[in-house]
Amino acid sequence: MNAAELRTLQAPLKHRYRDDPGTACAPMEARATWTDPGVTATVETWAGPVRAGLHPFTGGDGSDACSGDMLLQALLGCAGVTLRSVATAMGIEVRSASFTARGQMDARGTLGVAKDAPVGMRDIEVVAELDTDADDTALEKLASLTERYCVVAQTLAVTPHFTVRKTAPVG
Repeated sequence: MNAAELRTLQAPLKHRYRDDPGTACAPMEARATWTDPGVTATVETWAGPVRAGLHPFTGGDGSDACSGDMLLQALLGCAGVTLRSVATAMGIEVRSASFTARGQMDARGTLGVAKDAPVGMRDIEVVAELDTDADDTALEKLASLTERYCVVAQTLAVTPHFTVRKTAPVG
């Protein structure tokens, strides 16, 4: 897809969202259940169910997906699509790309071992390596705009609200 094709694809959407901002609000949802024994949750994904469990640093044996890894994977999916969209809009030709996301988790935080230890990943870095002829100035702008428009990256800046409630008894 080139920049003109991308603009043609997105122009009617942008027009509608400017005229009626309420139509731009896209509901998103994920679901998970406890279907297996142990400290796991089975997450429904577009590719099928994925069982998430404890990270080995918190007591897991490594046989289940780690939700921290899944978070980084979601970040890379979003960053990759966003970067490609922005590069296309900027007219930057990218012959190939590879992405890596890394973060650091202090297990003491989530295990409640040290109150001063943070819960969650810190120092998350996304690195995109591109086969391109673009100059450093263009790549800096590409990185800045990708970070600005990456939904997952921007979402990580805001703590989600958690609600726990009882369901109605069955039968």
